[in-house]
Amino acid sequence: MEKSFEPAQIESKWYARWEADGCFKPTGQGDPYCILLPPPNVTGTLHMGHAFQQTVMDMLIRYRRMRGDNTLWQVGSDHAGIATQKIVENQLAAEDTDKHALGRESFVERVWQWKEQSGSTITNQMRRLGVAADWSRERFTMDEGLSAAVRKVFIEWYRAGLIYRGNRLVNWDPALGTAVSDLEVNNVERDGHMWSIRYPVSGSDETVTIATTRPETMLGDVAVAVHPEDERYAHLVGKTLTLPLVGREIPVIADDYVDREFGTGCVKITPAHDFNDYDIGKRHGLEPLNIFTLDAKVNDSAPEKYRGMDRFEARKAVLADLEAEGALVETKPHKLQVPVSQRSDAVIEPMLTDQWFVDLTSDTLPDGHPGGRKAITEPALEAVTSGQINFVPENWTTTYTQWLENIQDWCISRQLWWGHRIPAWYDEAGHIFVGEDEADARAHAQTAPVGALRQDEDVLDTWFSSALWPFSTLGWPADGPVKNERGEVVANWEQDKIFLPSAVLVTGFDIIFFWVARMVMATKYFVGEAPFRTVYINAIVRDAEGQKMSKSKGNTLDPLDLIDGIELEPLVAKSTKSLLIPQVRAKVEKRIRKDYPDGIPAIGTDALRFTFAALASYSRTINFDISRAEGYKAFCNKLWNAARFVLMNLPEGEIAAPAGVPVTEAERWILTRLKQTLTEAEQHFANYRFDHLAQSLYAFVWNEYCDWFLELAKPALQGDDEAAASSTRRTLLDVLESVLRALHPIIPFITEEIWQSVAPRLGLSEKHLMDRPWPDAAAIDADTQASAEIEWFKAVLSGMRKIRAEMNIAPGKTIPLLLADGDASDRTRAAKFATQIAFLGRAETPVWLDADTEEPAAAAAVVGNLRVLIPLAGLIDLDAEKARLDKEIERIGKEIAKCEGKLGNARFVDNAPAEVVEQERQRLADWSAQRDALREQAQRLGA
Repeated sequence: MEKSFEPAQIESKWYARWEADGCFKPTGQGDPYCILLPPPNVTGTLHMGHAFQQTVMDMLIRYRRMRGDNTLWQVGSDHAGIATQKIVENQLAAEDTDKHALGRESFVERVWQWKEQSGSTITNQMRRLGVAADWSRERFTMDEGLSAAVRKVFIEWYRAGLIYRGNRLVNWDPALGTAVSDLEVNNVERDGHMWSIRYPVSGSDETVTIATTRPETMLGDVAVAVHPEDERYAHLVGKTLTLPLVGREIPVIADDYVDREFGTGCVKITPAHDFNDYDIGKRHGLEPLNIFTLDAKVNDSAPEKYRGMDRFEARKAVLADLEAEGALVETKPHKLQVPVSQRSDAVIEPMLTDQWFVDLTSDTLPDGHPGGRKAITEPALEAVTSGQINFVPENWTTTYTQWLENIQDWCISRQLWWGHRIPAWYDEAGHIFVGEDEADARAHAQTAPVGALRQDEDVLDTWFSSALWPFSTLGWPADGPVKNERGEVVANWEQDKIFLPSAVLVTGFDIIFFWVARMVMATKYFVGEAPFRTVYINAIVRDAEGQKMSKSKGNTLDPLDLIDGIELEPLVAKSTKSLLIPQVRAKVEKRIRKDYPDGIPAIGTDALRFTFAALASYSRTINFDISRAEGYKAFCNKLWNAARFVLMNLPEGEIAAPAGVPVTEAERWILTRLKQTLTEAEQHFANYRFDHLAQSLYAFVWNEYCDWFLELAKPALQGDDEAAASSTRRTLLDVLESVLRALHPIIPFITEEIWQSVAPRLGLSEKHLMDRPWPDAAAIDADTQASAEIEWFKAVLSGMRKIRAEMNIAPGKTIPLLLADGDASDRTRAAKFATQIAFLGRAETPVWLDADTEEPAAAAAVVGNLRVLIPLAGLIDLDAEKARLDKEIERIGKEIAKCEGKLGNARFVDNAPAEVVEQERQRLADWSAQRDALREQAQRLGA
């Protein structure tokens, strides 16, 4: 082993070897265990959320593989319709051309070219993270096999009456010219205004006042609504108002949706441009009036004066005309949530358009067959309520079920060129024909087409193909092997369907609706299985202060910058290059220079992964602090140095296992603690408590193996008892090798590197660490007696070291040591460990004080009934020792108060397991005894 731990050299070496040796492919042995990677956008780059989520998945895959399961981590990427098309359109614009000049076929070819050149960025970055994914089975949502699955699903649902084309209100991006999903819309708080407008009651001098944040949409008003129990307006219900600027008569209607306390209690109803108004309009049979073109300009349904105006230009004109007519009552500032397109930054316009939908809400179709609610939605709901699928944490079950219980039909069409083109054709009479291709569509036609057929121009929502990910990636619906463009087999449904249901889906809460629920719907319908058994909802990564990471705040972190390190100036340039507003750019630069004056030091992949594991609790968000990651790099260094110490203390060649049980109590103690730690680790994996897993392994390695066992081993290694030395060397090596296996799912690179030096010394034949089985806690013998002995010794030595540290006694100075009180077992143990106490505690041989011997002024540590005394003469400041005792007595008092609080709580005493209550009572007794002994010691010193 090299003298120092250098992550970069290790990481670049091992991942290439693992992949080349096929370490990530299913073994074909053991129970199937599959994880589906949420397919990242082909346009994407690795961000902190990806890195955190993929660390969790990788820990699970490596662990289950070492447990003997037949593991598959199914990976791939999403074609990301809008994002990918926008990138290529921007390239064309830079070349002074556009997609229309190329034509659809040439444009799609250009996108494929971009994908081949730039689409592997994120998958290469994932390799840097160490993911144990089977890259030989990598899929792409536009590859031929997945495209075949998309066509089959669309056609089957259409022919079952579960997909239809209709005119409905959707989120419309006027800049991109397409419908978008809710997930692609950001609700941004902006400063706006609330305008109050007076509407005259027809045939009367009376008026009503409505308040609106979008006065331009009044041109499309079809009613004004009031609450049915609002006495102020009861007399107006059923009458009409005259719409200002337009002159059209619109009715006053009563609807429970109206909030009487908000504004004036009168609400303008514009069903064609507001989702709530659309629902109200449907309830009251109101015909929507669309006043905008698809590029958000006023159309011919509005008065001629406003036609052709952009919607925001029209707003100004409408307000000016209202004021001129005396109809504008009031203008006041108002904070509002504005829906903004994630992709174009354009303000989203609710728009009535012809789109394709999946029916998720009807109970029965006109032909008597089950509608979407019965055929698709309810089976997906039942999969969770019956326990086929479990959410971790469990509270996300409610989010899932509430959404499905209130679901709307799913808009699946997008007005793009890049994506799965909808397999539907129209004849010259407007009839629809659906099939694999035009010939298949004609063959399944119920009536003969009129004239030529033309294919629908739209493509399917990206989430449509993603919904099929659990089974399409495994080869469905092909009858045999599915090959990629290079002719390599990537799936075979008959063989690979053993991986369905997959074991666990690791994903964020923001796509429970858009992806998780839809995968359940599609998989239950087409395969009759749940797509996965568990859904683990990972937390969202925020910065160290708990703020959402944002480029405009300057608090984003690139995982690769943490792994490799980056100097200040490149970090500033990287963080500000995409910021166009000078004030924002200056603010971000200032923050970067303040937070990272020396840039970001390299911490390596393993330390980053350990940090993510330690943060992976059940909380909704986690705060990432670089200083904590630096702490886990120190852990990696500690492990490295411990391994070097062990190896340097070994003779040449293989270290044989001695016959019988380990010779020393220290060995039997560390093996007992290893058994306990492995048992805890297995439970933490089962409960998805990766934070507890990291904490447990960290504590064992750092505190018990490195800090204690390496020290406890030194007397045996340096002593004259060859049996003890030989046994200790083997135990040092055995425990180290088990620790490397236990840590491997979290920190794979350093554990592999160390293991390669350890394995030959144990005669192990496996090529890689992940080929070794997970260490079997059940195979380790526990020795509770040896553990009790060593814990006593540790307590004595810890007490001595604490006094040394707090009293600033030089580490190399040999100190006198007195023992007082205690019982027969303390005397036996003191005699047994006298040499080790003196050796490791830098002390003289312990001397017992008889009851009648005058006790010198001394600093004391309490171990049960035993007092460990270090005489003050020539060593310790008396006042400082009094202060130390007072501080320790205060600390123990707080522990006593905690115990008394628990035991004084009737709910705890009545409901906690009996052994837990008894353990708390014993803790109280032990703390009380320690406090009493320290108080006596303080009295002896005159405190």
